[in-house]
Amino acid sequence: MPRYVDGFVIPVPKRKLAAYRRMARIGGKVWKDQGALAYFECVGEDLKATFTLSFTKMAKIKPGETVVFSFIVYKSRKDRDRINAKVMKDPRLLPLMDPKKMPFDCKRMAYGGFKAMVNL
Repeated sequence: MPRYVDGFVIPVPKRKLAAYRRMARIGGKVWKDQGALAYFECVGEDLKATFTLSFTKMAKIKPGETVVFSFIVYKSRKDRDRINAKVMKDPRLLPLMDPKKMPFDCKRMAYGGFKAMVNL
């Protein structure tokens, strides 16, 4: 079954992780209610890569920050586009969308949409 994934890499100040978690729980509920198949927010735990570029280097982590790796799974890109259009209009998200109130710097967030290449 084809799948489509939106992925995010976000530098988050450790002191703001609780606020990020509260925001993510609301976001996850909204995405799932609007039709996403799965919603994940993962905080960095083992980030010391020795033979590859680490997430901390890639995200240019500053002292006191960690990496959050997030992804949302959809049936297809068409479904993703339809679901995201609904999500952006959902009143539960409106209070969370002010960049000045985000628990991270939106300009440092990395995002991409991905077509599943292997789906087991």
